[in-house]
Amino acid sequence: MGDAAAIARASVDSARYPYTEADIRFMSGMIHHHAQAIKMARWAPTHGASAAVVRLTERIINAQTDEITLMSNWLSARRQPVPQPNPDGMPMSMGGEQHVMLMPGMLTADQMKELDAARGEEFDRLFLTDMIQHHKGAVSMVKELFAAQGAGQDETVFKFASDVQVDQTTEINRMLEMLFALGSNPPPAPRRP
Repeated sequence: MGDAAAIARASVDSARYPYTEADIRFMSGMIHHHAQAIKMARWAPTHGASAAVVRLTERIINAQTDEITLMSNWLSARRQPVPQPNPDGMPMSMGGEQHVMLMPGMLTADQMKELDAARGEEFDRLFLTDMIQHHKGAVSMVKELFAAQGAGQDETVFKFASDVQVDQTTEINRMLEMLFALGSNPPPAPRRP
């Protein structure tokens, strides 16, 4: 009964506020984006992170786990494929071969290895720098969504995307302050191998 009721509510909502392919791409892609942030954040307690970074990562894990559920439910209620969260990126088939596409701001495999190898204050510094890159990517995904014709009109998508923009911009500013307290300058443009 729960699924049928959710599908019925989604149909009513979609009649009033139609969703677009851009909405589906955004919700699907953000599931993978959040999965990587959660993976990064879960390393903090085992990598000697400071108490302040551990508190930040706990908030990231709690918020983004709930948001993955919201995005999955939204897709499911609209009878769209619900991707399994993949912290490595979005699996894609191109030319009969499987590839993984990174969403904006996501860390490369080399960046993830570097973060995983760091400990203590070096982990804090690298985590903050990398998560700023990651959050900026999420904010750019929101901007891309709202720039797409007709996208972001669905009530859930609009509220969620708006919350991502506000929450992650606020966290970027908090992380910049934390980096400054460590004696680091703001991070440069995203690092690439």
